[in-house]
Amino acid sequence: MEFGKLPLHDAEGAILAHSVKHGGGVFKKGRVLSAEDVEALSQADVTDVFAARLGNADVPEDEAADRIARVIGGQGTTAQAPFTGRANLHAMARGVAIVDAERVRAVNRIHESLTLATVPPFAQVDEREMVATVKVIPFAVPREVLEEALGVIGDQPLLRVAVFKGKRAGLVITTLPQTKPSIVAKSEEAIRERIEALDGHLADVRVVGHAIAAVRGAVEELSAEGCDPLLLFGASAIVDRGDVIPAALAEAGGEVIHLGMPVDPGNLMMLGRLGEVPVIGVPSCARSPKLNGFDWVLARVMAGESVSAQDIMDMGAGGLLAEIPTRPSPREGKPKVQRAPRVAGVVLAAGLSSRMGANKLLADIGGVPMIRRTVEALVPAGLASLTIVTGRDADEVEKALAGLPVTFTHNARFASGLASSLARGIASVPDTSDAVLVCLGDMPRVDAQAVAKLVAAFNPAEHRSICVPVFKGQRGNPVLWGRQHFLALMMIDGDRGGRALMDQLHDDLVEIEMPDSAVVTDADTPEALARLRAGLSA
Repeated sequence: MEFGKLPLHDAEGAILAHSVKHGGGVFKKGRVLSAEDVEALSQADVTDVFAARLGNADVPEDEAADRIARVIGGQGTTAQAPFTGRANLHAMARGVAIVDAERVRAVNRIHESLTLATVPPFAQVDEREMVATVKVIPFAVPREVLEEALGVIGDQPLLRVAVFKGKRAGLVITTLPQTKPSIVAKSEEAIRERIEALDGHLADVRVVGHAIAAVRGAVEELSAEGCDPLLLFGASAIVDRGDVIPAALAEAGGEVIHLGMPVDPGNLMMLGRLGEVPVIGVPSCARSPKLNGFDWVLARVMAGESVSAQDIMDMGAGGLLAEIPTRPSPREGKPKVQRAPRVAGVVLAAGLSSRMGANKLLADIGGVPMIRRTVEALVPAGLASLTIVTGRDADEVEKALAGLPVTFTHNARFASGLASSLARGIASVPDTSDAVLVCLGDMPRVDAQAVAKLVAAFNPAEHRSICVPVFKGQRGNPVLWGRQHFLALMMIDGDRGGRALMDQLHDDLVEIEMPDSAVVTDADTPEALARLRAGLSA
């Protein structure tokens, strides 16, 4: 890869390293300069640019990030489309991140151009939470570096999410003569909250005296009920394998796997098993909602992961929790984390088709109404919801979309122009959505891959809250809008769409180059419809 200052006349096809102003606006970093771009810069008296030019031995940043992201993630993860050399992985459900830390280190040691970051091994993660990110530092990765990294990864993912299994836990609480009822209640409440926070259910509780026979009987009863795991919360701390809790487990036919752990608080935890069922001797610190070593073990168990004696012994590095006041307790929840955005889809299908005569959305394209082709192409995109705004021929449009996972909202004022349909669509977006993808019903060539590119670019914190597809410098549709712009979109009037706002909000706008003309191809005229039919039937 060549990098440096290039004379403008030699810059066509190069990748801008820094944003450059021109008469019509700004060409941003990462843009591949076209002949038209070079001419625009020349008109603005730009004579040279800082740029990169890739060679045959280079793999472009997005391609490299995408190839790595698609193989590092295993069960319970999903890879997002790449953008500016970054591809993120997110959890598909709540659970525990299982990370092969050695191979992550091996990938990062290959070359400075390629980096991989993950959440800590065994971190609890929520649905849609980012669990890993691949970032290419320059504009390309040497091909030999990428191939070596792929060789390290092989066919075994570096990261997976063990999903919480909805387990039915059983709890034994022991008492001594001096044990107050409030302590028993506090013990049960603390365990119940922890179990429910891990998507489980505290199925049954036994309160018995702190004696081997009594504990053994309670363990056997809960085992017979199918409780898994079994949690033994003693009135007195476990200090030896011959103590009441370990001895009771042994008499019930179980075994102690490990006693104690190098985590503080949580040192006096016991891990055992009864057949295939994990048994945990709960340390007294678990009466507090504050994080302790028991929480680390419990999370893995509730996700169906086995925990060995060595696993516990390896928890010492980072196991000093008592002096880390910033660690949240289970009740307090986790600090704010990056999550995949929830993007709602709105398809505008209410227009008059005034230049077409008949309703173009119902036009036959290869035996399928155009609106159905458009929506079918969007369904695989994984949008959180998909709402169709109807107007003219509403019944026929709904009939054309029968059986698809969509909802409808009718714009009775559709004749007043595009803005009223846009407002109706924005008003239908669920409150839980972070953004909306506004789609046009007469653009059936737009597919899920194009949507994925827009969603990958969305990042309001980095001033990318309006994501616009472009093809050879021409802006197209659909456009992704962050929630902070919803009110402004609803205030537009007449026959104008969201483009009316783009110039005002240019600081929050990012253009995403698309590989083909789908995002700029619609059917506004009979001639355009004929071309569209020909293209889709080819």
